[in-house]
Amino acid sequence: MHMPRMVDTKHVFQVSGIKNLQKKGKLLHGIVQLGGKYIGGSVYKDGTTHLIVTRELPSEKFMAACAGGKWIVTPEYIFDSVKNGSWLPEGPYELDIVSKGGVPGTSNPVKVWRERVTSRAMAGAFEGWRVLLMVNEPTRRDMLRRILKAGKANVYSYPPPSHADVTHVLTKHVAEHVKAHNAPCYSIEHMALHLFGEDVCSDMGLTWTEGQPEETQEANDALSTDFSELESEARDYISQIGERKRLPDILSYYAPGPYAQTAVANFSNVQSLTECGLFTQALEELQLYLLPGQLPPAPFLQPLMRHALHGDAKPFFLSEFRTVLHSILRNNPPWGSPASGTFFMKVLQCPQCRKGVWPLLETSLRFCMGSKPCHSLPSPASPELLRFHGDLQAFMLELFKCDMHSASKGEAGDLRSSVLYRVFWSLWEHSTLASKAVQQIAQLLVQASLWERSVSEGQERDCERDRRQTLVLTLQDTLGVVVDYWWQEYSRLNRSLVDKGLEDLAQHIAILCQDLPPDVLQTFVPGMVPTRLRMVTADAIFRNVCCRNGIIIGAEPISLRKIVSSYLPALGRLCAVRTGGSRVPRADSGGPGTEPTSYSWSTQGTDTGMASSLVNGAGLGKENIPKGLNRVNTAGETLLHRACKRNQVETLLQILALPGTDVNVKDHAGWTPLHEACNHGSRACVEALLRHQPTPHLYSQVGGVSPLHDSLLGGHTDIAMMLLQHAGSELLQQRDGRGRTALDLASTVTLREELQRSALAGDAVLEALGSEVRDLPFLETCSCLLTCLLLTYQLERAVPFPPPFSSSQAQDRPLSLGVKLARALESHSARRLTAGWGDPRLVRLAEDMETALGVEECLAQLCPAIRDCQGPHTRLLITLLEEMKAHRAALPSHTHTVTHTPD
Repeated sequence: MHMPRMVDTKHVFQVSGIKNLQKKGKLLHGIVQLGGKYIGGSVYKDGTTHLIVTRELPSEKFMAACAGGKWIVTPEYIFDSVKNGSWLPEGPYELDIVSKGGVPGTSNPVKVWRERVTSRAMAGAFEGWRVLLMVNEPTRRDMLRRILKAGKANVYSYPPPSHADVTHVLTKHVAEHVKAHNAPCYSIEHMALHLFGEDVCSDMGLTWTEGQPEETQEANDALSTDFSELESEARDYISQIGERKRLPDILSYYAPGPYAQTAVANFSNVQSLTECGLFTQALEELQLYLLPGQLPPAPFLQPLMRHALHGDAKPFFLSEFRTVLHSILRNNPPWGSPASGTFFMKVLQCPQCRKGVWPLLETSLRFCMGSKPCHSLPSPASPELLRFHGDLQAFMLELFKCDMHSASKGEAGDLRSSVLYRVFWSLWEHSTLASKAVQQIAQLLVQASLWERSVSEGQERDCERDRRQTLVLTLQDTLGVVVDYWWQEYSRLNRSLVDKGLEDLAQHIAILCQDLPPDVLQTFVPGMVPTRLRMVTADAIFRNVCCRNGIIIGAEPISLRKIVSSYLPALGRLCAVRTGGSRVPRADSGGPGTEPTSYSWSTQGTDTGMASSLVNGAGLGKENIPKGLNRVNTAGETLLHRACKRNQVETLLQILALPGTDVNVKDHAGWTPLHEACNHGSRACVEALLRHQPTPHLYSQVGGVSPLHDSLLGGHTDIAMMLLQHAGSELLQQRDGRGRTALDLASTVTLREELQRSALAGDAVLEALGSEVRDLPFLETCSCLLTCLLLTYQLERAVPFPPPFSSSQAQDRPLSLGVKLARALESHSARRLTAGWGDPRLVRLAEDMETALGVEECLAQLCPAIRDCQGPHTRLLITLLEEMKAHRAALPSHTHTVTHTPD
């Protein structure tokens, strides 16, 4: 009797994108013949193990299968398995979405996610995501939910549960109202960007933005028909900009490989001379054999390095040793031989500590700055030895540059064999930019910037200033090389990982910069070499300043719209902040053998280490420290919370007087001290908190409840009016979790009128404060950050502003992309214009142009104190914005005559 074949649950198939019924029938017959299972239908099923496609598709099944780490194979896998009579290994048949026209060297994201899931490194591509899905159309919402759940994300609908800790807000178009959920807001194409990376998505030409099922895709394509030519021109423009940003070719300076076979040099005489202490003669002997492909044994150079660093070497020896190092690098660059990188890793380390290249570089930098290195070095340092350390730092920078450029040309071998990788990343740190060594070099750069400024009157010699400036420039270039190397290695696969790495490093630098005085910070950020890092660092520092002054900025990615619409109004509010002036460094700071003293350019930037020691009792009398300051109860409440609940204003004032006090500290439920004071009617505590600098966050919400809502729900109307008198009418626009404003909670008409009068009084106070600059150095520093952010954003994104037109040229010159975009945006919104554009870079380009065309309105709303400020950085910022406005005025006159049609 014939027994039916058992269904193999390890081979459960779905098919996507195959419209030929005959071919599809053969596939289904083959699956059944081999004992597999086929699942039909137009939606993805979680039990699927294999998806059959002929190419990459903008479909639900394709994205969900990739997110779930499933096998995505071509039809040949079924046909060949049928011929074989049993299932074949899937590897040779796995779809490679980057092999055709992709970026060379790019890993296949389909394979990457599958390997991560099958190795149990993660459950799915969206593991850890807690997504608030704000999409109105039910069909599309259900489809996106299935894709997210396939990648093991937790998905919530609006409004989310009170206990939900949302990490991502996904919506068709980023909107302002989603800021209240305290999570970054992304358009739905962020899912595809996370899976495949921006460059891979654009190279594939997929339209992930809408993410529609195939049956509705044609309707969406019809929307973009009129702008397809503009889309193509914008894509060409972005490609040209990318070509201009390629790294310059410096490799031709170095000896090309592979090298011709030459007789092995005999370096035994070098060893004999060094053993006899004849170091200069050993160098002369060594130079006779420095040919391409000839590497002297590393142990022969280590005694020479020890002699150079010991402090007894003559200037001639130091100069010759530097020449030898450069000759070896030129004849044996890291990409020329696998042994070359290992050679430099062995030679470039402290002969006494022998801990590696980075400890040697750190020791050399600290020695030049007069700080304590890893061990005792010659003191006082001779000018010749300081010069040699500077040359050594420059040589190591040149080695790093060679490594980076060889990697960009595809000359380097395995990533982990490169010098840069082995110096700045450990095996466990390769996926993050904020490794220990990278963080240390950032810290050294901040310290060196202070050290450069602290030249005392007796040291004001040109050579000393030049030496310090050279060291700072070397550190800036080194950090730039490290960041660019990491960016070019990882941006090909996972752009979101790169963006997250840059943001983490920028936030680390922003914390380090809290104590830089205004004049140092105004040169430190613009001096950062990588434009990407400069942009996100300026953004991180400015957001931190806003946060410490009670100004909440949305967490959406950097865009021209965010700079103009959010940061400029925030600058107007910062104009009224008085920080107490910049602090002047002590005369004894930065002397030889001492650590540079840190200074705060605002009262919010208290040094973390200093604050910690003061809070723990060092430097303060015990009578000034409230009892139980550092105790936290089971609810996570600090003494600050408990004092506000009990209206203990004396204790509150004692705590606020301590350096480093976090006025916005949260308990386990997320409540701040201001929440507690408003909830319990502690009027005196609320008044003290509002007087404190930085002011507490008035817009923070827990379960949709803000301090203002808390006070009204508790019946404490006097506190509610106090908050409105402090923050003005803007606070009345805030809504709670049920969509209610403060006026909606007012029980009587009289109370509503009182709340409105209090808000108007607050507006009057804020307007008066905004009419004058209360702290010019503070405002200038903030303006410098925004100027730097605006310039680097324009450089990175290359917004095609319309060129100036004269009346005679307007008829003859062909219209540029900027003019065409501007003309289209006069009659359509950026949302309508880019409805069918699949590349998020093109969408961002149109949105930036739309913002630039509307900058005149934002300039008109800027407070008079900033418009009239004569500080150089503030004036430059206003000039840049006015130039943006002038670009619109330079458009051909008929551009302005088009009426805007509704979308």
